[in-house]
Amino acid sequence: MNTTSPTQLSSRDRAVLRAIAEGRCMVSGSCGTSLTVDGFCLADQFAGSRLASAGLITATGAMPAPAALTSVGLAVLQAA
Repeated sequence: MNTTSPTQLSSRDRAVLRAIAEGRCMVSGSCGTSLTVDGFCLADQFAGSRLASAGLITATGAMPAPAALTSVGLAVLQAA
């Protein structure tokens, strides 16, 4: 698992983490490769895999599934 500090997160990444925390995102594909926000595909096609690889997000069930913050993701978002 890669570690990501709040200073390494882009504004877009922080916005995606906030949307996930608000329950507005779904994950489809393996390893969080595709994210939708409010039913729309996220324009940054690599954000899901980037955040999943950093250990910040996960899926909460069979695909497609709601996206969720990991404990690390929550801590990074709160520190940002």
